[in-house]
Amino acid sequence: MGGELRYEIEQNAYIKLVLHALKHKTSAVNGVLLGRFSGEDTSNPVVEVVDSVPLFHSQIGLLPPLEIALIMIEEYYASQGLSIVGYFHANERFDDFELGNVAKNIGDHINRYFPQAALLLLDNKKLEALAKGKDRNPVMQLYTKDATRSWKLVGSGGGNQLSIKEPSANILLLDYISSEKWQDIADFDNHLDDISK
Repeated sequence: MGGELRYEIEQNAYIKLVLHALKHKTSAVNGVLLGRFSGEDTSNPVVEVVDSVPLFHSQIGLLPPLEIALIMIEEYYASQGLSIVGYFHANERFDDFELGNVAKNIGDHINRYFPQAALLLLDNKKLEALAKGKDRNPVMQLYTKDATRSWKLVGSGGGNQLSIKEPSANILLLDYISSEKWQDIADFDNHLDDISK
């Protein structure tokens, strides 16, 4: 590979993850990133995050429901040519900016099958500042595996390695926040309670 690996997240995948975190403000939440790797033979390799699936808002580290969810997601999205390319995590506390062991362990599992996997951690300070400015950067921190096989924060909050495909995504996100669209988000926990969700 010639160039630096970049991660590009589409608007719907991005907004779905942030709204999931806002729906469950007092709980840790997680989700998976779905997409594809492109540009293997070019100087601009990109992991394209096309969609996301909100997973859990309670007992996020419980292995059996996680395994069931990952199997169902892989089977469903494989027919669309997508695979699991990363993991999203939002911590329980507003002021917690650490990537915890649960997130690292799930990220390690995904990384075994997709070596370019990313971990995205919601940055509540960026989310809070979003309403005050016109920032086009994602409200997430990007973590990738380094040479020592440890998860490391990329740049200062992701730099240019993590970008949103549509420049107006944060404007739409603010609109969705003001209209409380997070009420419409259903995660895998909700699906286990009510299969119609």
